[in-house]
Amino acid sequence: MTDTPQPASADEILVETADGVALLTLNRPHALNALSHGMVVAIRERLEDWAQDDAVRAVVVRGAGERGLCAGGDVVSLRQRIVAGHPEEAMEYFRDEYRMNHLISVFPKPYVAFMDGFVLGGGVGVSAHGTHRVATERTRLGMPETGIGFTPDVGGSWLLARAPHRLGRHLGLTSEFATGADAVALGFADVLVPSGSLDAVLADLRAALRDADAGQETADAVDAVLARHAQDPGEAPLLTAAAWLEQAYGHDTAAEVIAALEAVAAEHEDEAAREHARTTAETLRAKSPTSVAVTLEALRRLEARTGEAGRREGARLGLEQEFDVAAHMVRGHDMPEGIRAQLVDKDRSPQWSPARVEDVTAEDVAAHFAPAPDGPLRLG
Repeated sequence: MTDTPQPASADEILVETADGVALLTLNRPHALNALSHGMVVAIRERLEDWAQDDAVRAVVVRGAGERGLCAGGDVVSLRQRIVAGHPEEAMEYFRDEYRMNHLISVFPKPYVAFMDGFVLGGGVGVSAHGTHRVATERTRLGMPETGIGFTPDVGGSWLLARAPHRLGRHLGLTSEFATGADAVALGFADVLVPSGSLDAVLADLRAALRDADAGQETADAVDAVLARHAQDPGEAPLLTAAAWLEQAYGHDTAAEVIAALEAVAAEHEDEAAREHARTTAETLRAKSPTSVAVTLEALRRLEARTGEAGRREGARLGLEQEFDVAAHMVRGHDMPEGIRAQLVDKDRSPQWSPARVEDVTAEDVAAHFAPAPDGPLRLG
């Protein structure tokens, strides 16, 4: 059975092209701009058109409403397909979403993402692969998938794997939010601009590109506009704990990581570090044990390849691995159960299976990296 996505409604994606800038606004503020299947297809189709349109010199992506860019994908709809016995339909969503993410990573023109407010899961996929990633003081960036029995995807696993001091492991396993300063320091964003200046950035981009030639002159003009509005992001909170976090996450299994965190909580000389380690270990034990274990292995595999690939090729590597992992997770127990507990019944009491990370075997983890039964992900 093949899923045919419902087209995005006319008001879910707003498009305005003027003065060389194509402005794409995600417009589902009631759902924090979560991406439906129709939306990801529509975004990809728009980008394909704009890549060939000489009148479009740059793309700007933003979210409607006051809360943020995007809360991720519409996983409640995905769960409905899974529990109805059609995991292959859920995989068609991921196939289309990952094709969109890949197109962003190779887009031939400046792609400017306003990462204001919440930027979660799929929101990272529509922003952090762009050429110009703009965080703000309101940015709350996160990959919250382990809390719903899934794993960081949309190419986010590659970005996590590239983060310094193994802090990508921390974000990916715990689902903790990163600030705008963190996002810049960890490589998810390029500059930090005050939230109140984003409209001025857009106006200045249009003024700068109105008469700019295509090619490098356009990229230089975008760089100049962002530089004028950028401010010092300040201290990245995650970096203040990098020393002991990096050591704790330097293990090969999730059980070993948690044990190391619990040792810091018991033995570290700094009280703040002890408390942070304690709450981090508790957070990891509350997530899906399978998801935590599989996510750590996914990041370890990609970390081993960071020296051989740049941003574009790395995004492809991440997406291809994520597709295989997702195909097994949609056919497992924890993903539909996690979505139920967090977003459907909202009882916040998922019944994970297995229930403890110590009970997730190496064979369980390895099975998630077998080729997807839905066929390979073809990104073009």
